[in-house]
Amino acid sequence: MRRISDRASTARALDRRRLRDGALAVLVPVVACCTALAGLTVWVGAGRAGSPARIRVTQGRVLLPSAGAPETAAFFRVANEGGSADTLLRIAARDVPGAVTLSRHCMRPGNAAYRSPIDSVAVAAGEGLAMSPTGIDLTVPVPSKAWHAGDRVPFTLEFRRGGPVRVLAVVVRPGTVTLP
Repeated sequence: MRRISDRASTARALDRRRLRDGALAVLVPVVACCTALAGLTVWVGAGRAGSPARIRVTQGRVLLPSAGAPETAAFFRVANEGGSADTLLRIAARDVPGAVTLSRHCMRPGNAAYRSPIDSVAVAAGEGLAMSPTGIDLTVPVPSKAWHAGDRVPFTLEFRRGGPVRVLAVVVRPGTVTLP
Protein backbone atom coordinates (compact mmCIF):
# COMPACT_ATOMS: atom_id res chain seq x y z
CA MET A 1 0.00 0.00 0.00
CA ARG A 2 2.84 2.29 0.81
CA ARG A 3 4.24 1.78 -2.69
CA ILE A 4 0.98 2.92 -4.27
CA SER A 5 0.87 6.06 -2.15
CA ASP A 6 4.56 6.78 -3.05
CA ARG A 7 3.69 6.44 -6.69
CA ALA A 8 0.66 8.70 -6.27
CA SER A 9 2.69 11.40 -4.51
CA THR A 10 5.43 11.12 -7.15
CA ALA A 11 2.79 11.46 -9.88
CA ARG A 12 1.33 14.52 -8.16
CA ALA A 13 4.81 16.07 -7.87
CA LEU A 14 5.42 15.40 -11.57
CA ASP A 15 2.04 16.92 -12.43
CA ARG A 16 2.88 20.03 -10.38
CA ARG A 17 6.30 20.31 -12.04
CA ARG A 18 4.77 19.93 -15.51
CA LEU A 19 2.13 22.51 -14.66
CA ARG A 20 4.81 24.94 -13.36
CA ASP A 21 7.07 24.37 -16.39
CA GLY A 22 4.13 24.83 -18.75
CA ALA A 23 3.07 28.03 -16.99
CA LEU A 24 6.63 29.40 -17.24
CA ALA A 25 6.80 28.45 -20.92
CA VAL A 26 3.64 30.47 -21.54
CA LEU A 27 4.47 33.32 -19.17
CA VAL A 28 7.81 34.32 -20.74
CA PRO A 29 6.43 35.10 -24.23
CA VAL A 30 3.34 36.77 -22.74
CA VAL A 31 5.51 39.11 -20.63
CA ALA A 32 7.74 39.84 -23.64
CA CYS A 33 4.69 40.68 -25.78
CA CYS A 34 3.20 42.90 -23.08
CA THR A 35 6.50 44.77 -22.71
CA ALA A 36 6.73 45.29 -26.48
CA LEU A 37 3.10 46.42 -26.61
CA ALA A 38 3.68 48.90 -23.77
CA GLY A 39 6.73 50.31 -25.59
CA LEU A 40 4.80 50.67 -28.85
CA THR A 41 1.92 52.34 -27.01
CA VAL A 42 4.29 54.94 -25.56
CA TRP A 43 5.89 55.48 -28.99
CA VAL A 44 2.49 55.98 -30.66
CA GLY A 45 1.33 58.20 -27.79
CA ALA A 46 4.38 60.42 -28.30
CA GLY A 47 3.28 60.97 -31.91
CA ARG A 48 6.33 59.36 -33.52
CA ALA A 49 4.82 56.19 -34.96
CA GLY A 50 4.42 56.33 -38.68
CA SER A 51 4.58 60.10 -38.95
CA PRO A 52 6.34 61.23 -42.12
CA ALA A 53 9.49 63.31 -42.24
CA ARG A 54 8.72 67.03 -41.84
CA ILE A 55 11.66 69.03 -43.08
CA ARG A 56 12.21 72.67 -42.17
CA VAL A 57 15.14 74.62 -43.65
CA THR A 58 16.19 77.93 -42.07
CA GLN A 59 19.12 80.30 -41.62
CA GLY A 60 20.41 80.15 -45.18
CA ARG A 61 23.72 81.94 -45.71
CA VAL A 62 25.95 82.25 -48.78
CA LEU A 63 29.46 83.58 -48.30
CA LEU A 64 30.24 86.59 -50.46
CA PRO A 65 32.82 85.26 -52.93
CA SER A 66 36.28 86.77 -53.17
CA ALA A 67 37.09 88.58 -56.43
CA GLY A 68 37.90 86.03 -59.12
CA ALA A 69 36.89 83.02 -56.99
CA PRO A 70 35.09 80.36 -59.06
CA GLU A 71 32.98 79.09 -56.14
CA THR A 72 31.84 79.90 -52.64
CA ALA A 73 30.04 78.11 -49.81
CA ALA A 74 26.44 78.09 -48.57
CA PHE A 75 25.07 76.90 -45.24
CA PHE A 76 21.61 76.03 -43.93
CA ARG A 77 20.07 74.70 -40.77
CA VAL A 78 17.90 71.65 -41.56
CA ALA A 79 15.44 70.26 -39.00
CA ASN A 80 13.48 67.02 -39.35
CA GLU A 81 10.48 67.47 -37.08
CA GLY A 82 8.79 64.27 -38.24
CA GLY A 83 8.93 60.68 -37.10
CA SER A 84 10.83 59.24 -40.09
CA ALA A 85 14.38 59.81 -41.26
CA ASP A 86 14.98 61.64 -44.52
CA THR A 87 17.94 62.25 -46.84
CA LEU A 88 19.10 65.43 -48.56
CA LEU A 89 19.79 64.33 -52.15
CA ARG A 90 20.21 67.38 -54.39
CA ILE A 91 20.50 71.13 -54.25
CA ALA A 92 19.86 73.72 -56.93
CA ALA A 93 20.27 77.49 -56.92
CA ARG A 94 18.72 79.89 -59.39
CA ASP A 95 21.03 82.01 -61.58
CA VAL A 96 24.09 79.89 -60.68
CA PRO A 97 26.22 78.55 -63.56
CA GLY A 98 26.60 74.89 -62.78
CA ALA A 99 25.70 72.37 -60.12
CA VAL A 100 25.58 73.08 -56.41
CA THR A 101 27.25 70.18 -54.61
CA LEU A 102 27.19 68.81 -51.11
CA SER A 103 30.62 68.63 -49.56
CA ARG A 104 32.31 67.73 -46.30
CA HIS A 105 35.19 69.70 -44.82
CA CYS A 106 38.19 67.41 -44.34
CA MET A 107 41.67 67.90 -42.92
CA ARG A 108 44.97 66.56 -44.21
CA PRO A 109 48.06 66.08 -42.08
CA GLY A 110 49.75 69.43 -41.53
CA ASN A 111 46.37 71.20 -41.06
CA ALA A 112 45.62 71.48 -44.78
CA ALA A 113 41.87 71.63 -45.40
CA TYR A 114 39.93 70.52 -48.44
CA ARG A 115 36.35 69.80 -49.48
CA SER A 116 35.28 66.29 -50.29
CA PRO A 117 32.09 65.95 -52.38
CA ILE A 118 29.37 63.72 -50.90
CA ASP A 119 26.26 62.27 -52.56
CA SER A 120 23.71 62.76 -49.79
CA VAL A 121 23.22 63.59 -46.12
CA ALA A 122 20.89 61.72 -43.77
CA VAL A 123 18.72 63.69 -41.36
CA ALA A 124 17.40 61.44 -38.59
CA ALA A 125 13.85 61.71 -37.27
CA GLY A 126 13.58 64.44 -34.67
CA GLU A 127 17.15 65.58 -35.36
CA GLY A 128 18.77 68.35 -37.32
CA LEU A 129 21.74 69.23 -39.47
CA ALA A 130 23.62 72.49 -38.97
CA MET A 131 25.82 73.06 -42.01
CA SER A 132 29.08 74.83 -41.22
CA PRO A 133 32.51 75.65 -42.68
CA THR A 134 34.01 72.86 -40.56
CA GLY A 135 31.48 70.15 -41.43
CA ILE A 136 28.96 69.70 -44.20
CA ASP A 137 28.28 72.61 -46.54
CA LEU A 138 27.31 73.42 -50.10
CA THR A 139 29.80 74.33 -52.81
CA VAL A 140 28.17 76.97 -55.01
CA PRO A 141 29.54 78.17 -58.38
CA VAL A 142 29.79 81.97 -58.51
CA PRO A 143 27.46 83.62 -61.05
CA SER A 144 28.67 86.14 -63.61
CA LYS A 145 26.41 88.81 -62.05
CA ALA A 146 28.16 89.89 -58.85
CA TRP A 147 26.50 89.25 -55.52
CA HIS A 148 26.47 91.91 -52.84
CA ALA A 149 26.08 91.51 -49.08
CA GLY A 150 22.36 91.31 -48.29
CA ASP A 151 21.33 89.80 -51.65
CA ARG A 152 18.97 86.85 -51.46
CA VAL A 153 19.72 83.69 -53.43
CA PRO A 154 16.89 81.17 -54.03
CA PHE A 155 17.81 77.54 -53.36
CA THR A 156 15.84 74.31 -53.71
CA LEU A 157 16.91 71.47 -51.43
CA GLU A 158 15.46 68.12 -52.49
CA PHE A 159 14.83 65.41 -49.90
CA ARG A 160 14.08 61.75 -50.58
CA ARG A 161 10.81 61.68 -48.62
CA GLY A 162 10.10 65.35 -47.94
CA GLY A 163 10.46 66.42 -51.57
CA PRO A 164 11.72 69.83 -52.65
CA VAL A 165 12.06 72.65 -50.11
CA ARG A 166 12.50 76.16 -51.49
CA VAL A 167 14.37 78.64 -49.33
CA LEU A 168 16.25 81.93 -49.64
CA ALA A 169 19.81 82.35 -48.45
CA VAL A 170 21.29 85.74 -47.59
CA VAL A 171 24.69 86.68 -49.01
CA VAL A 172 26.99 87.58 -46.09
CA ARG A 173 30.59 88.72 -45.78
CA PRO A 174 32.82 85.98 -44.34
CA GLY A 175 33.37 86.54 -40.62
CA THR A 176 30.58 89.11 -40.16
CA VAL A 177 27.76 86.75 -39.25
CA THR A 178 27.80 83.65 -37.10
CA LEU A 179 26.91 80.78 -39.40
CA PRO A 180 24.52 78.03 -38.34
